[in-house]
Amino acid sequence: MDQQIRLPLIGEKAPSFKAETTQGPISFPEDFKGKWVIFFSHPADFTPVCTTEFMTFASMQPEFDALNCRLLGLSIDSTYSHIAWLRTIKEKIEYKGMKGVEVTFPVISDLTMEVSRAFGMLQPAASNTQAVRAVFMIDPEGTVRAVLYYPLSNGRNMQEIKRMLIAMQMSDREEVATPANWQPGDDVIVPPPGSCGMAKERVESPSADVKVLDWFMVLKKCPK
Repeated sequence: MDQQIRLPLIGEKAPSFKAETTQGPISFPEDFKGKWVIFFSHPADFTPVCTTEFMTFASMQPEFDALNCRLLGLSIDSTYSHIAWLRTIKEKIEYKGMKGVEVTFPVISDLTMEVSRAFGMLQPAASNTQAVRAVFMIDPEGTVRAVLYYPLSNGRNMQEIKRMLIAMQMSDREEVATPANWQPGDDVIVPPPGSCGMAKERVESPSADVKVLDWFMVLKKCPK
C-alpha cells in the first residue's frame, strides 16, 4: 500500500515511463527534453468536471507553448475512450464561450495503472479505480518542482497553474522569490543576506532599485 500511494517529491526526478497516448506512443522524459511539463491526471473520461478542465487546458495551450511548456494528461481509461471523449468535446460541448475545442496534447491510456502508481495518482481512500486530480510541474531537467492535488469533486484552477509556472521560471532565471498572491508584474523578494555584515549593509546602504522593509525583507521591481 505504501508503494501504491508514494508520490515523487519536490526536488526528485520524475519517474520515467513509456505509454500509449492519443498522439501515439511517448517516452518520458526523453520526448520532453528541454521543456517544462505539466503532467496531470483526471478520474475518468466523459465526466463533466474533467470536460471543463480539458477544454480550459486546450484553450490555453498556446499560452503554455509560449512558456516552453508541454501539457500531458492521463486517466485509467483506454485510448479509444479518450478519442471518443475528445471528439465529443470538439463536436458537441460548449462551455464559457469555448466551442469546437480540439484537444491536441497527449492523453495517456493507463489501463494497467502503472504510471498512476508511480506518480501516486491513485489514492485508495478516494478511489481504487480512478486517479485523483494530481498535477506535477516538471522542469526541463526532469525534476519535480511543484505538486498540486485536488479532490475528485472539484476542478483545478488553470490560471493558478500558469501563474506558478511563470513564477518558478522567473525565480530560476533571476534568483528571486515571489510573495503571497504574487502576479506577473508585482514586486519580487530578494533572498535574505547570508551574514551579519551583509544584513547591516543592506539596511544602511540599500541600492536604489530595492525597497528595504527590514534586513530580511527586501523587495524590488519585477524583472522584465
